[in-house]
Amino acid sequence: MRRLLWLLLAMLAAQVSAAPLPLEQVAPGVYVHIGQHKDFEEGYDGDIANIGFVVGSDAVAVVDTGGSYAVGMALKEALRKITSLPIRYVINTHVHPDHVFGNAAFVEDGPRFIGHARLSEAMAVRGDVYSRNLKKQLGSVADHSRLVAPNETVQDRLTLDLGRRKLELRAWPNAHTNNDLSVFDTASGTLWTGDLLFIERTPSIDGDIKGWLAAMDALDKLPAVATVPGHGPVTRDKHQAVMRQRAYLDALLRDVRGSIRQGTGMLETMETAAGSERGRWQLFDVVNRRNVNALYPALEWE
Repeated sequence: MRRLLWLLLAMLAAQVSAAPLPLEQVAPGVYVHIGQHKDFEEGYDGDIANIGFVVGSDAVAVVDTGGSYAVGMALKEALRKITSLPIRYVINTHVHPDHVFGNAAFVEDGPRFIGHARLSEAMAVRGDVYSRNLKKQLGSVADHSRLVAPNETVQDRLTLDLGRRKLELRAWPNAHTNNDLSVFDTASGTLWTGDLLFIERTPSIDGDIKGWLAAMDALDKLPAVATVPGHGPVTRDKHQAVMRQRAYLDALLRDVRGSIRQGTGMLETMETAAGSERGRWQLFDVVNRRNVNALYPALEWE
């Protein structure tokens, strides 16, 4: 009983002390918090992903919740300064911890948690490692953070109604991850891509690069007045952003394949692959090395 009381008091204290996240209103009823360009290894504070929410006439949908309970609470605090409408949905665009650990902050609001049909499996497989890493990275700031799996999933498409505002959710084949989901707000023409699209920050591979390139072709064709990437500023020129990302992924794929053909080892390839793109992306050296580490073994068996 004492432990339960302590936990309730701790959660209440966290709610009271949470400072609201800064937001951009990118369209009427559409609010985005832009994450910082920080790496997971140094200076990580759980606040690196773009997260936010969409407000209808009846309810609110949150799109990604940040990398910790504390970030999720700060997002909710910002939301509550704008609207008192019920939070009906919490949508996760994919499994990565910087996008989902804030889910726990919204459990008490009783929303439907929604994700890709493969999201629950990904959370189950990665959950223990993600939790250990978060504790190591954030220490006590990670308290109350936990993965909350979806109770409704998207196999292909799903439409959500917020009251005079509909969101169209689309599940993608293996691309950035094997559980990517995009969200399109039909009322404003705002497209949330999750990490299918990076702007400024070096794209990171955790799925299939060839599938990702195919998804980008489809992404490029989708209508959008404004596009919210998983990382980086909101853009009104999606095509340019997609082409910029494609240039990096094409260069990476070409150079890794070339190294394999020439018998160049993976460690040496880490120093040279996609070198033409260095200087165009933030965190290039650290993220690009990880991409080569993921891509090289897979391409050896083409």
